[in-house]
Amino acid sequence: QVQLVESGGGLVQAGGSLRLSCVDSGRTFSSYPMGWFRQAPGKEREFVAAFSWSGGSTFYADSVKGRFTISRDKAKNTVYLQMDSLRPEDTAVYYCAARTKRGTYYYTAAWNYWGQGTQVTVSS
Repeated sequence: QVQLVESGGGLVQAGGSLRLSCVDSGRTFSSYPMGWFRQAPGKEREFVAAFSWSGGSTFYADSVKGRFTISRDKAKNTVYLQMDSLRPEDTAVYYCAARTKRGTYYYTAAWNYWGQGTQVTVSS
């Protein structure tokens, strides 16, 4: 089945960049739309970026638009989140996610599978 493994989190200074990676060891990775969410302590998990169901479009939260880019490498069964111009407000645990059904992408309930999460900390 789907198993998502993330990497790339860490500590960076404000204005810096990170690239998160999420690989699916499952055989059907390419059949599952992918997205990214994040959750800060005491806060709800919030949508960050995602591909559309067909994979032909991308969606971003207003808070990251213009700074973050979601991409994928189908040959490597990997989805990426390139994060530029990072701010302390971006500090959170970041999760990659996959879904097997259509739904409202910016709600966590629309997603079936989740990675373990990776910590991103942005210092001032």
